[in-house]
Amino acid sequence: MLPAYVTNPCAAVFGGGRPIDGGRYLSDGRRILGNGKTFRGFFAGLVCGLVIGYGQVWSVQSNPVLFGAELPSFGSAYVDPMIMIFAMAFGSLFGDMFMSFFKRRLGLKRGAPLPVVDQLDFVMGAWVFTYLAAPPWFVANFTFSIILVVLLVTPLLHLFTNVIGYFLGIKKEPW
Repeated sequence: MLPAYVTNPCAAVFGGGRPIDGGRYLSDGRRILGNGKTFRGFFAGLVCGLVIGYGQVWSVQSNPVLFGAELPSFGSAYVDPMIMIFAMAFGSLFGDMFMSFFKRRLGLKRGAPLPVVDQLDFVMGAWVFTYLAAPPWFVANFTFSIILVVLLVTPLLHLFTNVIGYFLGIKKEPW
């Protein structure tokens, strides 16, 4: 999950500039996504997710004994791990943007809280894109217990990182 976890914080840290929606509004009079979703942030987040994911693969392949782990099977029936990392990182960003779109439709301003959704939108996006990239790999590696742990731990990690971002001046709200 690390490629999914790092993309959005990196997008916030390195973001800014031109908004993805170009400042356009829909017929409901609300912005499509808002100023918080920028091209620079999207691509910076994606690159960070890819670098972290590729670093994980390299580290485990280079030192499986040191890490006490093996990579999940990527045999001939599975997609290359690099595609999976891309799907997870891209899906994380897409999930966050997708929910921003709906938050604007609900009339919520940038930074307004939407409990549970704010904490898990990127996880759902990562999982959907990873599943679409390789359903057998997803099902084999995201077992019920792993999914449960991710769903329980992610809101806590999300709150913790947002509070840090708030105190560092990266975020305007601590949620």
